[in-house]
Amino acid sequence: MRDYPSERVDLRSDTVTQPTPAMREVMAKAVVGDDVLGDDPTVIELQNRVAALLGKEAALFVPSGTMANALAIKSQTKPGDELIAHSKSHIYLYEGGGYAGISGCSIALLNGPRGIMSPADVKAAIRKAEGSQSHFPDCSLICVENTANMGGGSLYSQAAMDEICAIAHANDCRAHLDGARIFNAVVATGTEAARMVRDFDSIAICLSKGLGAPVGSLLISDRATIDEAHRWRKMLGGGMRQAGILAAAGLYALDHNVERLANDHARALKLAKSVNSMEGFSVDLQAVQSNMVFVDTAAGAAADLVKSLAEQGIDVLALTDSSIRAVIHLHITDEDIERTIAAFADV
Repeated sequence: MRDYPSERVDLRSDTVTQPTPAMREVMAKAVVGDDVLGDDPTVIELQNRVAALLGKEAALFVPSGTMANALAIKSQTKPGDELIAHSKSHIYLYEGGGYAGISGCSIALLNGPRGIMSPADVKAAIRKAEGSQSHFPDCSLICVENTANMGGGSLYSQAAMDEICAIAHANDCRAHLDGARIFNAVVATGTEAARMVRDFDSIAICLSKGLGAPVGSLLISDRATIDEAHRWRKMLGGGMRQAGILAAAGLYALDHNVERLANDHARALKLAKSVNSMEGFSVDLQAVQSNMVFVDTAAGAAADLVKSLAEQGIDVLALTDSSIRAVIHLHITDEDIERTIAAFADV
């Protein structure tokens, strides 16, 4: 693997990336303050830069994408409200039920191919207490995930996102984008980040996935929402002190690790096509739109596949008893892809 040579090819996630030597150097030299007191200059620089990049008023640096989503929900809903999300969304599957435990919200789950909700389904799912004799909760937040992790790294069309936001606003709801991998979407589509998120009221982005920073995410929104999120960040223990060391990694990532995501996408597609051509495996090639490859195998065979690949130095994750996921990231080289293809062929 690039930067940190290893006998193993780690494709479990793009969260396994480590800061490169150049990123570590920038982190070591970062000018820091106390972010809880609001005077860490590097954190301030990162927040201002990301807010401007996405065309919004303000941003808040937080430890994780899960916290960014939790703050977005908490700051834009009240207990008893309902939010709408895909049944395979990260907010529903992998955030510990925070929408309920922290925000007291119920959730309406929608289906859709490759983790993508249709505008028509979103519109039909919106419920309001008014006119229902108070039987229904008030839907107040629509949550979209782009790229869609459990959809195989798939992408929403810009038209669909625009329409979902318009539906949300026409029904007195706000629209949140879980953009943990938004820069994968930006690179894959060629759409500028600010245009992509133009109609969303809040956006969460992650620095520690494809961008390669060790820690950190940001919530981006209007000033009032960010002020409210700042209050909840404190209560949830997300305030960090000399966080500029981490923010410096984020700034480096934005400068050096965005355009190179195209390489990850190309390697993912090569891996997907090669594995799909092998007997016993299938890949939905239409879903391979960014840096992920979901491989289907025989029922009950995923665990053995993971074990067999691991014995050849290839690390992947089982998602179900019949599917595994491989994620390409900045440490993966062309040679690693060839080695992985050979390992699948040898299973």
